[in-house]
Amino acid sequence: MFEKFSRSWALTKASVEVLRSDKELLIFPVISSIAAILVALTFLVPILGLKLFEGGHTGPLGFVVGFVFYVCQYFVIFFFNVALVGAAMIRLEGGDPTVSDGLRIARSKVGVILGYAAMAATVGMILRMIQERAGFVGQIVAGIIGIGWTLATFLVVPVLVAQDVGPVDALKESASLLKKTWGENIIGTGGIGLAFGLIVFAVMAVGAILAVAGSTISPYVALAVAVITILAVLLLSVIQAALAGIYSAALYRYAVDGQAPAGFDNGALQIAFKSK
Repeated sequence: MFEKFSRSWALTKASVEVLRSDKELLIFPVISSIAAILVALTFLVPILGLKLFEGGHTGPLGFVVGFVFYVCQYFVIFFFNVALVGAAMIRLEGGDPTVSDGLRIARSKVGVILGYAAMAATVGMILRMIQERAGFVGQIVAGIIGIGWTLATFLVVPVLVAQDVGPVDALKESASLLKKTWGENIIGTGGIGLAFGLIVFAVMAVGAILAVAGSTISPYVALAVAVITILAVLLLSVIQAALAGIYSAALYRYAVDGQAPAGFDNGALQIAFKSK
């Protein structure tokens, strides 16, 4: 296990080097976050106005609105993830991608992305129904299914970028590749999340201490520290999202081609990715 974690950490560092070469990849998670917030605000008014989710149970209209909301949110997220991974793949193949290249790739997959968003929204609504109707046991079951879904779909985006397939075939291919590279897939993604989780915690802790200390000088100092801390956390979230996209692109390229992408050590990948 420790050896797998070490290899995955090495792949994470290689992803960082790719991001340093193409800092414009950070633009995609920024736009994605802004678009997701706008979608959420758009649905907030009818949800609050119609009181669709009050009382602990969701009615028929609530499920319809919830499904549409999920589709819109997933579409935005997947669209810019496809753009990010598409641009990352160009870099991994030795090219020099631009933001326009990533958006062009995403636009060419709009129909498939919408189909996959609808599929993901359906799964999300089913899990919500299980949680609401089956009580505590339903929450456990939904949690287990949710974890399985997350793992099985980890490579869906790079599959959609690289192959001319529909959402169902992309899910099947992602699950198949998961079986082949499950160790680095899970541990590597967890490694990125754990590393950034610790960094975010440290930033927030330091920010809180400085804000308290600054409040003794002036409330404006405390406010400035709080704003800087929030911006730092947001920046870390953007970097984490970009690294996750690069990592999934690199994982997919080697799993399919057996060749180390540009910037990644071939020897390490040969050891890291063995067919299970």
